[in-house]
Amino acid sequence: MVLLAQEKDSVRNKFLPTGIRVGTDVYALVRNTYDETFNGWELNADVDFYRYYLAVDYGSWGRTYVQDSSSYSNNGNYFRIGADVNFLTKNPDKNMFFLGMRYAHSSFDEDYSVIVNDPLWGSSNEVFTNRNVPANWFELTTGMRVRIWKMIWLGYTIRYKFALNMGDTPDLLPHDVPGYGLTNKNVYWGFNYQLLFRIPIMKKESVSLKK
Repeated sequence: MVLLAQEKDSVRNKFLPTGIRVGTDVYALVRNTYDETFNGWELNADVDFYRYYLAVDYGSWGRTYVQDSSSYSNNGNYFRIGADVNFLTKNPDKNMFFLGMRYAHSSFDEDYSVIVNDPLWGSSNEVFTNRNVPANWFELTTGMRVRIWKMIWLGYTIRYKFALNMGDTPDLLPHDVPGYGLTNKNVYWGFNYQLLFRIPIMKKESVSLKK
């Protein structure tokens, strides 16, 4: 009975979380400096349960396209929630090579303005808008997390986005969904390069199975 209780304690102890990692998508911050059409940021967090990690992302996304006779802009927020499975289970630094899945949701506004030239009535500026458009999709993920110094990790995530679903928009067909991308693609690839800080929660106690 004592041995059985120790085994149960050992299993329970193994799955207790030991730390939370929080960070940001460096790629999004760098993209702001060179892509004049993009404005955004993303925060990332995960917590370990042995080889399984609960992962949450939250971000802001805005796009602006200006042409000679038309312009388009959108702005919104998104979140993702899901789990990763780490295949480097015996690494003392908790480095990761992982596979995972996410559910993602976005809510956004967008505006499309176009100059229409009519030979009878002349030129007019037509404006089409969408407000509080909901969208959701799923993602398959893979990537790595590597400890580079004390509490600091670097990593990347590759995302395969699919099954995009949006709310009704009778006036304007959505063009770009924050967190997802262009709506004319049934599937979409995404990439994040993350800088993360790990905050320890607790140290696991070893349980001896010997009498």
